[in-house]
Amino acid sequence: MSSSQNLPRRFGLLHATALNMTNMMGVGPFITIPLLMTALGGPQAMLGWLVALLIVIPDGMVWSELGSAMPGSGGSYIYLREGFGRERWGRLAAFLFIWQFILSGPLEIASGYIGFSQYLGYLWPALSTLQFALIAAAVGVLNLVLLYRPIGSLGALTVTLWVGSLLTTAAVIVTGLFHFSPAIAFDFPPGAFNFSIGFLIGLGAASRIGIYDYLGYYDICYIGDEVKDPARVIPRSILTSIVLVAIIYVLINLSIIGVVPWREFVPADSDHPSSKFIVSVFMEKTYGRTAATLFTAAILWTGFGSVFALLLGYSRIPYAAANDGYFFKAFGRLHPKKPFPYISLLVVGAVSIACSFFSLGLVIDALITTRILVQFIGQIAALTLLRRRGAARPGTYRMWLYPVPSLIALAGWIFVFATSDPKVILFGLGSLAAGVLVFGVWSWFAQRWPFPATVT
Repeated sequence: MSSSQNLPRRFGLLHATALNMTNMMGVGPFITIPLLMTALGGPQAMLGWLVALLIVIPDGMVWSELGSAMPGSGGSYIYLREGFGRERWGRLAAFLFIWQFILSGPLEIASGYIGFSQYLGYLWPALSTLQFALIAAAVGVLNLVLLYRPIGSLGALTVTLWVGSLLTTAAVIVTGLFHFSPAIAFDFPPGAFNFSIGFLIGLGAASRIGIYDYLGYYDICYIGDEVKDPARVIPRSILTSIVLVAIIYVLINLSIIGVVPWREFVPADSDHPSSKFIVSVFMEKTYGRTAATLFTAAILWTGFGSVFALLLGYSRIPYAAANDGYFFKAFGRLHPKKPFPYISLLVVGAVSIACSFFSLGLVIDALITTRILVQFIGQIAALTLLRRRGAARPGTYRMWLYPVPSLIALAGWIFVFATSDPKVILFGLGSLAAGVLVFGVWSWFAQRWPFPATVT
């Protein structure tokens, strides 16, 4: 019997939606607005969020169908394994997912640590780079301490962090509405919408930022073994999270660029230090330094809620793979006294802290690019294969207008990948090729598919 069966199902719809939204509504929109505006050189870059939304909604339908049919710890790992066949190509697909996750998962968590450190720069601008890194490490340790316990005691904490995130974003939106200036918000540069190859590349960059901000709409799928009534809760929490956060993101973006002229923080580089804590500058322009300091603290709370949700969900992925023999056995261990995967939690948390020493832009591009090929595109293929085999379970969610949403999501992921920096594309392809090679060596020594066992 798998040890995952010992995990209690205690996450309902409220908790699941809170987990997804806490992940999505971390420091993402607060730290990426300058990067977003830099991608196209002005407020027209908001098109990137629209393109991202047109990708994540149909992709959310893919996650919903797969998650409701196969609720279990691991999410994509399970979907790829079952879609491609667990004894043959599914072994390769599942291995490659875990392979890329070991990098992309911690990179996503690290982006939250980086954002947390950047906003501390508003409170303590004299801190050195090393000091910021040490603070990020301390946040990571605190995150591990809070999560080093059974999930049953975490539902209330998840909702508490979610409420804090909602209050912070609501305060920003309300402030922006009362001080909004259309002339500042829609100050488009000359030729803002001239169609060209450069515009497409910039739109792709803006879309990657948008997708990064939406990441987490599927977080509940990673702890499917701990969800009540997953056939109903998982799809509703995913689609609800996407719609609500999309509305919130647009309002936050308009609120900020309607008060702080975008030319004051674009491009996002060392010449514009305010780009690292743009919402703090926004609040200072409106209410003064004291109020800005209080809101910076609220943003730090929101950022911590995000990395909390991420580490909670992502620590279950190597755990599920190890239980099924697709990863190192140590990752499948539950705590000897408490039902949670402590080895996986500690390793993912430690790698996340190490990744926080890279730049935010590089972290975002690397995590999106490495994730597209195996996880997002791979899941679309897995769903197609499952549909053809008639593997759907009665009573589970079924995608509307299938296969149209799948095709839209596929086209979107290809566009985002193709418009990435060539070096980042090579990184994604190189990591994938390396994963195939490692899988081949591992399978050879283990005498598993595609290498038959030696008959003695």
